Amino acid sequence: MAKTVPQKNIRNFSIIAHIDHGKSTLADRIIQECGAVSDRQMSAQVMDTMDIEKERGITIKAQSVRLEYVKDGEPYILNLIDTPGHVDFSYEVSRSLASSDGALLIVDAAQGVEAQTIANVYIAIENDLELLPVVNKIDLPAADPDRVLSELEEAIGIDATEHNLVSAKTGQGVAELVDSIVERIPCPTGDEEAPLKALIYDSWFDNYMGALALVRVFDGSIAKGQTVKVMGTKDDHQVLNLMYPNPIAPVKTEEIRTGEIGIVVMGLKTVDSLKVGDTITDAKEPTLEPVHGFEPAKPFVFAGIYTIDTDKFEDLRDALNKLKLNDSSLSFEPESSMALGSGFRTGFLGMLHMEVVKERLEREFDLELIATAPTVVYKVKQTNGEEIEIQNPSELPEPQKIDKIFEPYVKATILTPQEYLGNLIKLLNDRRGIQIKMDYLNETRVLLEYDIPMNEIVLDFYDKLKSLTKGYASFDYDPIGFREGNLVKLDIRVAGDVVDSLSIIVPEDRARTKGLAFVGQLKELIPRQLFEVAIQASIGNNVIARSTVKSMGKNVTAKCYGGDITRKRKLLEKQKAGKKRMKSIGSVQVPQEAFMAVLKLDS
Repeated sequence: MAKTVPQKNIRNFSIIAHIDHGKSTLADRIIQECGAVSDRQMSAQVMDTMDIEKERGITIKAQSVRLEYVKDGEPYILNLIDTPGHVDFSYEVSRSLASSDGALLIVDAAQGVEAQTIANVYIAIENDLELLPVVNKIDLPAADPDRVLSELEEAIGIDATEHNLVSAKTGQGVAELVDSIVERIPCPTGDEEAPLKALIYDSWFDNYMGALALVRVFDGSIAKGQTVKVMGTKDDHQVLNLMYPNPIAPVKTEEIRTGEIGIVVMGLKTVDSLKVGDTITDAKEPTLEPVHGFEPAKPFVFAGIYTIDTDKFEDLRDALNKLKLNDSSLSFEPESSMALGSGFRTGFLGMLHMEVVKERLEREFDLELIATAPTVVYKVKQTNGEEIEIQNPSELPEPQKIDKIFEPYVKATILTPQEYLGNLIKLLNDRRGIQIKMDYLNETRVLLEYDIPMNEIVLDFYDKLKSLTKGYASFDYDPIGFREGNLVKLDIRVAGDVVDSLSIIVPEDRARTKGLAFVGQLKELIPRQLFEVAIQASIGNNVIARSTVKSMGKNVTAKCYGGDITRKRKLLEKQKAGKKRMKSIGSVQVPQEAFMAVLKLDS
């Protein structure tokens, strides 16, 4: 059984940082320092549970762990929540911070403050958390902790006089950091006598115990056998088991008290009834107010996912349902395409999330998949006054029924070395960005803020940004709502038929250039047939660009030795008539690469 300590000796804290600044490694060292895992059981990234996390060296899912620590003879409980650094998983960060009282702000001693550092700090400040600045990787030859601390004060405006210098790799400074956590992070404030109020900040599915809820108890306590109510669904459930999270295996307990973090087992068959951000309370004496300030994840990027083998459609449905049990941010609905058959329109938090989901589906469920180019949600105001949301360009109404189209915008924060500024501003202007501010943080680094249409950054913006700045710039974005845009739907016709999966929504003034580029790409990708294939880009019925895939020539006059020209002409006329007949009944196979050609339009 786990030890219990008074509420004043509990510390709930998260680790926040930019991607690759050493969060998971530091979490490993803190776990070792507290003696929760023996050296024999220790592995690198001990809190990352997925193979893909360990291979790529990224955290995808926030993980929690309860640690016991003794300082000056007094026992303490440290609840550590490791959070992802990548912008796509920032909702994981927001829910971890909603259940913490403080946060370690990790900054790389060589790279300094990055875009996501700033974004995550703002989430922490909104949640009113105590921030502890920690400079990591001080063992690197290029480390410059003084510059990094002054950048922290200039870029974010937080007081960095009380800070910790650590090296998560060598373990230097970690013992002092754990002492700082105990001294500086406030204990939870909550009323032990009040009715139960607990925030579900994560849920996942276990094959043996069913759906599990990871909760932070704000008021009251949860006991084994108690009947509780989930406020969002208004359903009552009995608590079958209670556990504390531990890196090796969960530790059973009879009660989770005020200020503590724990796992609640209620024997539920699906995660749907345990929505992340919902509040659990006592069924007999419910609390009046749920826990506020938590927003569920909203998908921003939508793509069609289809199986290459059309018979595997049901397997794909099962795989997505199973994946959703452990990734509540995933949304999907069936759709069919003329070219690709039946599949699912799937919503993701961003491009990395899309890559990770596709890779997990292929690996864990042994499926061969094709994903169409990603798109975003648009709002359309029709001439009859009705407003609709569309996730797929093929859902756009006829041009004459559209009054206005609104597209989602994001506020982009970019930190770049000064020498790449010119290239970067040109890229942002090409992507229809509107400059909001430009600050020189020091002699070498510049902070840019731009409002950009979401559509312009979902494809290859991040790759372009990295290649233009040799990987030195960092980028983060926040959705800021919809704005009216002068947009049209660009349809692609292959041999006269519209291929719905290739339709894209583009600004009207760029439609012709995009159309020419698109048909040029497709001409290279669509294989030659025995007849000529016309590839056209059109807006409505108006064709704005065209290209032709030449037919494969068969020399029908090769066997014609003697005689006059009329013999050859007769054979050629016969061939022409045959090709005309073939064209009317022949269908053109569009290869998979064609559906991703839209990604290369700007290059």
